[in-house]
Amino acid sequence: MTALVLAEHDGHVLKPATLNAVAAALLLGGPVDLLVAGHEVRAIAEAGAAIAGVEKVLLADDPLYAHPLAETVAPLLTGLAGNYAAILAAATTFGKNVLPRVAATLDVQQISEIVAVNAPDTFVRPIYAGNALATVRSKDALKIITVRATAFAAAAASGGTAPITEVATAPAAADAKFVREELAVSERPELTAARIVISGGRGLQNAENFATFIEPVAQKLGAAMGASRAAVDAGYAPNDWQVGQTGKIVAPDLYIAVGISGAIQHLAGMKDSKVIVAINKDAEVPIFQVADYGLIADLFEALPELDAALKPS
Repeated sequence: MTALVLAEHDGHVLKPATLNAVAAALLLGGPVDLLVAGHEVRAIAEAGAAIAGVEKVLLADDPLYAHPLAETVAPLLTGLAGNYAAILAAATTFGKNVLPRVAATLDVQQISEIVAVNAPDTFVRPIYAGNALATVRSKDALKIITVRATAFAAAAASGGTAPITEVATAPAAADAKFVREELAVSERPELTAARIVISGGRGLQNAENFATFIEPVAQKLGAAMGASRAAVDAGYAPNDWQVGQTGKIVAPDLYIAVGISGAIQHLAGMKDSKVIVAINKDAEVPIFQVADYGLIADLFEALPELDAALKPS
């Protein structure tokens, strides 16, 4: 079965999650094509052509896709769907915005956030906030699939020599236009791609304590900063730091949870991390049940000691 993967990019480079989506598509057993939609993105298409396993790159280069929106990209995918048995995208904000529109338009059921491919029509996906895994089989001729990137090793970014074919644009599905974007600028790595993540919870008490206690440690570790939903809702941290079922799914090599109790919603977003370290003064909180290492201590004492012991990155 031939699969089409929707590439995600920022207008300059491919997002790493695209490589994970390609890896999942390759497990379906058939050829894999890649769709790059944007404006003046030939270089991105060439990067996609170099991905190992990609048979062909479809390039939709038009001012309409200068800032890809679900309202503009979904009709493009719908028009191409007849040539494929599966359409996949990473389960990022972008992928989860575009693919449901495609599924609804084509009247097929989307298979969301798969973590394994058992067969071309059988997949494993988490349910109940990640507390159970469901094996599902799709009878639809066309599979619409979002991929939990942290569950699949990334395809090799080099070694491929796929040809690039230009495709025509498709009219936008709605009267929508790009107005502006506001991006948080940080010297630290992106949360979903970081090797080390340190997150704070409601135990930090306020935003100033995030800056005073979490940030110096993150700086020395070269880590991304995250937060629990409770901390975000309380205004201690920005929304794009939120880790959890309704935030970002992360699986770094090291995840440090500080002052986080370990609600199911939060655990769903980070329990696949390779090593989990928890710091909390309450020995009964659920986070210690999933942590590889736990420190029962007051974070306001433990973090300065950790900061003092670390060498600058």
